[in-house]
Amino acid sequence: MADTIIKMEDLAFSYPAEEGNVPLAALKGVSLSIERGSFVAVLGHNGSGKSTLAKHMNAVLLPLGGKVWVDGMDTCDENLLLEIRRRVGMVFQNPDNQIVANVVEEDVAFGPENLGVPTKEIRERVDAALKAVGMEDFVLQAPHHLSGGQKQRIAIAGIIAMEPACIVLDESTAMLDPSGRREVLETVQRLNREKGITIVLITHHMDEAALADRVVVMDGGRAVMDGTPREILPRMEELRAIGLDVPHTVELLYGLREDGFDVPVDALSVEECAGAIVAALSAKA
Repeated sequence: MADTIIKMEDLAFSYPAEEGNVPLAALKGVSLSIERGSFVAVLGHNGSGKSTLAKHMNAVLLPLGGKVWVDGMDTCDENLLLEIRRRVGMVFQNPDNQIVANVVEEDVAFGPENLGVPTKEIRERVDAALKAVGMEDFVLQAPHHLSGGQKQRIAIAGIIAMEPACIVLDESTAMLDPSGRREVLETVQRLNREKGITIVLITHHMDEAALADRVVVMDGGRAVMDGTPREILPRMEELRAIGLDVPHTVELLYGLREDGFDVPVDALSVEECAGAIVAALSAKA
């Protein structure tokens, strides 16, 4: 049986109503389990509930209905809050909101210091975390001199230094240029693959979701699809009906199928797509 790190059971949450309005239901009975060591992408348009879901994963928000457990710990138990946040670290959209020091190494050390980690071990954790995100050469740099992608990698290093079992990235590439997005995605893939850290990536980018082991699609506060990228991302009509695009590769392959070419629609990467097209052209020749 798979080892579950985060479990949600019938999770419900509403934001307080503005005067004269009814409360806004953001989550409506979501039941979901995240396996330890997995890489899960949570997709959804704005207002689908995906960021609200993310904030329940380390008790930034607490359930108004249902339950959330992190490593078997109930997030509503105040005595367990620190331990829950040790296990699950959050990386938010704007890295400037997470950077708290004027020197990179001090920023990465901030979390372990607050956890009471001994000084010698903090030094070791900071060095290891910066190496893990490929920023070891920037140890004495001022964070405000860095690019957006570099800042986000420093924010991730600050989480890694607290040695979490899981990192949740809440639209963490949304403010970055393509180069910065690539840096961050390569970093989290490597952390998942080499260190076994569970990754939950909240996104609306299909190409990012395609990198995950599993895709959960949110709509109207509910999890409406759940499967591998190959199972979910080619479902073009269903995804478009809830306001999401499909990968450009899938769109191209659907178009070719309509034109009579025998191509699969689940060739998600550019390389796979190109190979499928070449094979189909050869078969027609």
